[in-house]
Amino acid sequence: MYLIPFYKLMSLSIFPNTVCSVLLQTVQTHRPLFVALHCQEVGGKNYEASMTHVDSFIKELLSSDAMKDFNRARVYLDKNYKSQEQFTALGCCYFIHESLKNIQQFDFKAKKFRKVVGKEVCSDALPSTATLEKEKFPQDYFPECKWSRKGFIRTRWALADCAFDLVNIHLFHDASNLVAWEKSPSVYSGTRQKALGFVLDRITDQRFERLPYFIFGDFNFRLDSKQVIESLCSTASMQTVRSTDTNEVDKLIFRESDNDHKVVLQLEKKLFNYINQDVFRENNGTQLLEFDRELSVFKERLHELDISFPPSYPYSEDSSQGKQYMNTRCPAWCDRILMSASAKDLLVKPENEEKSITYDNIGPSVCMGDHKPVYLYFRLNTGAGKPHANKHKCCVLQ
Repeated sequence: MYLIPFYKLMSLSIFPNTVCSVLLQTVQTHRPLFVALHCQEVGGKNYEASMTHVDSFIKELLSSDAMKDFNRARVYLDKNYKSQEQFTALGCCYFIHESLKNIQQFDFKAKKFRKVVGKEVCSDALPSTATLEKEKFPQDYFPECKWSRKGFIRTRWALADCAFDLVNIHLFHDASNLVAWEKSPSVYSGTRQKALGFVLDRITDQRFERLPYFIFGDFNFRLDSKQVIESLCSTASMQTVRSTDTNEVDKLIFRESDNDHKVVLQLEKKLFNYINQDVFRENNGTQLLEFDRELSVFKERLHELDISFPPSYPYSEDSSQGKQYMNTRCPAWCDRILMSASAKDLLVKPENEEKSITYDNIGPSVCMGDHKPVYLYFRLNTGAGKPHANKHKCCVLQ
């Protein structure tokens, strides 16, 4: 399997050929039999102008040489931006190799699995589509934003004798660096915790049989802002700059105590200008993983493989700066692939086979938008615990 959470299909309007090429190269490298691509922010902010690029991207994927042996596909694109009550801007794309002879998708209305045949693209009537569940978070979850598109989509699959859920998710962002800095953990992490708990309760309730699940998308998880800044600026002094009109804090400036009082960090609502970006890239930034704490609240319900790639956000959207972070937010591992304990048990790592499970980013040196996509490649044991288990290559992309 090959699972990919992929943020901002809006990026396709900027450099569509690059994005498509890099994604397809990754698929060709691993040669999976089942590919799941989860997208957030379909169309970006300029919906009407960008949706045509989304359609072109999907057509390119479906007709590309790299995908020619995938004779079945299901594509779900939430493009109805005129419906504020339902629009999530989520997109889910599933590609099935011709060698997989027995794969089914669940009908949530009929409460039974149906054989997957042919290729289908659905975007006009997602709320009434029986093969998925789509929900948008209540507006009061994030009142700072007068119209949020955040929510989730769930699909359910059966491969041989193994059934599992794939959940596309987009959680709330940090609206202000200054607010995120105020306390540890930040108020925003609490909002994300509430929304993620809502999703987990929803996909494990009593309406349907409880199955292993993979949940991947833009969780918007951030480093503990107060703690990471105190660590990065441990020897610096802080200057507070307030608005002359409201007396509210406009910016925080951290200066070295000596060395001519050089500015180490300047923090504003949408500015995080740190003197040394290399700290987020060296050794894949793993020394900062101690400040990545939002998932710990769900340690009994969600599991993740070891992270060995740099923070996935916020990368520069300058096509010549594939490795450069923007000075807008503290870099963080926003894009993740998580799973239930039962789903983790389905991942097979055969003896004497290197890289049979890979959790990494895509296009590390190429501009892919402000989020760097990540992926999980693994073999799915469709007969877990059984003597004649089948092992199918799958890929999840975020």
